[in-house]
Amino acid sequence: MPMDAREIERMIVEALPDARVEIRDLAGDGDHYAATVLSHAFKGKTRVAQHQMVYGALQGRMGGVLHALALTTGVPQD
Repeated sequence: MPMDAREIERMIVEALPDARVEIRDLAGDGDHYAATVLSHAFKGKTRVAQHQMVYGALQGRMGGVLHALALTTGVPQD
């Protein structure tokens, strides 16, 4: 069963409470998403470390229930 975009967002915000998350379903199939995640928790972290934080928030669902997630991460500029 595909993973719902709202569930992905909920899990990310649960792990990174200040995160601004935008999820896009790339193929319309609920299996291929793109996400933009902005959080102050990423400050000073490499892009790889930022992505690892997001993948950690998804609690092992990557590659299983969640087939593909293209990530863009960064620190908000506000």
